[in-house]
Amino acid sequence: MSIGAAVQQTRRKARRAGNSAWLDRMARVGFAGRGLLYLTVAFLAVGIARGRPGGAADKQGAVRTLAGTPLGLALLVVLVVGFTGYALWQAAEAAWGRRDEGNDTKRTGKRAVSAAKALVYAALAATTASILFGRDEGGGQQESLWTARVLELPGGRILVGVAGLVIVGGGGWLVARGVRTKFDKHLDTRSMPHPLRKAAMVGGTVGHAARGAVAALAGLLLVKAAKDFNPQEAKGVDGTLRTIVAQPYGRLLLLLAAAGLAAFGLFSFVEARYRRL
Repeated sequence: MSIGAAVQQTRRKARRAGNSAWLDRMARVGFAGRGLLYLTVAFLAVGIARGRPGGAADKQGAVRTLAGTPLGLALLVVLVVGFTGYALWQAAEAAWGRRDEGNDTKRTGKRAVSAAKALVYAALAATTASILFGRDEGGGQQESLWTARVLELPGGRILVGVAGLVIVGGGGWLVARGVRTKFDKHLDTRSMPHPLRKAAMVGGTVGHAARGAVAALAGLLLVKAAKDFNPQEAKGVDGTLRTIVAQPYGRLLLLLAAAGLAAFGLFSFVEARYRRL
C-alpha cells in the first residue's frame, strides 16, 4: 500500500470514528452535563444576589458545588464522561469538518470554533476529574493570575486587550444568535412536541442572550484591565456576576442574568435529546 493510500485510509477511519454512535451518545451526555452546570451557576448567582455565601458562580464553582451533594460522586463521573465526549466530538468536527457545513466559505471559521470548544471542554473534563479524585486546588482569582502573567510579557497589554475584544465579540455573537434564533437549525424540531418546541425557542433565545451579555461584560472588564494595567480588574463569570450585583439595581439585574443562565441550562437538556449531531 502506498503512503498516499495509507493516509487516505487513516482519514476514513478517523472520520468514521468521529461519526460513530458511541461518540454521539457521549456528546449528548455532555450537553446534559452542560445544562446541569448552567442550572447550578444560576443557583449560585441567585445566592450572590441574596447576599448568601457560597461557591464561585462559574463552571468550576458549579462542579465543586455538585461534588458536595449526596450524589456528587455519580454526578462527577457522568460529567467527566460527558465533557470528554463533547470535547472529542468537537475535535472530530474541527479535524474533519462539520457534517452540515458543505463547501461554504465559513468552513475554516466553523472548524476553529469547534477546536476552541474542544479545548474548553477538555479542560473542564480535566478540572472535573481533578475534583473527582480529590486533587482540586480550589478556585481563586485564576483570571487575575493569568492576566498578570500575560501583562508582564512584551506587548502583554495589547494581547490582553485583544483577548478582551474577542470575548466581547463572542458575547455579541451569542446575543445575536439568540435574538435571531440561529440555534434552531441544529435542532430536530420536527420530532419535538409543539409545546416543547415553543419553550425551546424561548429558552434558547433568552439563554443565548444571557450568556452573551455576561461574556461581553467579562470581555469589557478584561479590556479595562489592559487599559489600566491592573490584572485585578480581569474577572471570569463569577467576578462578572459580582460586578453586576454591585451596580445600581444590581440585584435585579443579577436575578435576570441568573434566570437567563437557567434558561440556557434547560435549553441544553433539549439539545441533549434533539440536537442534530
